[in-house]
Amino acid sequence: MTICLAVALLHAPDARAQGALEPASPPAVPRMEADPSAGMLDTGFHALYELKFKEAREQFLAYQKARPDDPLGKVAEAASYLFEQFNDKGVLTSEFFLNDDKFLGGVEGSAAENRNSNFLKANHEARAVAKKQVKSDPRDAHGLLVLTMTDGMESNYMAMIEKKQLPALSLMRQAESEANTLLGINPDEKDAYVALGMSNYVIGCLPGYKKAFLWFGGVHGDRNRGIQQMQSAAEHGHYLQPFAKILLALAYEREHQSERAHPLLVSLSDQFPANPIFARELELIDKKQAAHKR
Repeated sequence: MTICLAVALLHAPDARAQGALEPASPPAVPRMEADPSAGMLDTGFHALYELKFKEAREQFLAYQKARPDDPLGKVAEAASYLFEQFNDKGVLTSEFFLNDDKFLGGVEGSAAENRNSNFLKANHEARAVAKKQVKSDPRDAHGLLVLTMTDGMESNYMAMIEKKQLPALSLMRQAESEANTLLGINPDEKDAYVALGMSNYVIGCLPGYKKAFLWFGGVHGDRNRGIQQMQSAAEHGHYLQPFAKILLALAYEREHQSERAHPLLVSLSDQFPANPIFARELELIDKKQAAHKR
């Protein structure tokens, strides 16, 4: 029995040796959690284009809390107030865009009645932070994008809501300058083309005598160039891509090119099914095209 026990012990694996042969457990590596703020702006803008303004602002305010030094959150909040007002006034519809009195003259009601204090406050706060960034670094593409958006939106507000056409054109020109500077630094910032496209297109749509007056003041507009610039934003933009698409579709309708507006509206309706404006504009174009085929 002693021999058997000795043999058993001889052939039994050494527990310590066995443990030494097993691979050691890898050291614990701290997990890097993704920045939770990364998707807030995208989620907010998607809600915005579905006309869910409260939900959009919740995302933009959450982003501001997570990234207090980034003015993009504040300018997104400003955009939500202006877009909501444009929706209430029917600005982003063919009924408004195809009517020269409205498109070039602004919404119904006085400036005092239509004053949008929330938009102005948020927009001015975003501009102030962005200006500090650009003053510190003139090649700060992020700050320049925010300035392009603040000045572009406020020029639209001045023209459509306050009906101050000349000051609006001056601010539009400033946004155009900022957009050109931004694109010179980072050509991939295609959202900047929204400001450029609107500037060229709106000025290009003005009556001849007004364009001549502006020409002597150094303000020029080109409808075709404006459409090309909006096309670039509609194809390659990010936050403002859907905005560029609806502007471009409505511009095509003004130019009697409904066949080019149609695919843009199909895309918008598919991407934002909760937005009745896109569906209605698509329905109106379908009816026009059906009537022309008869």
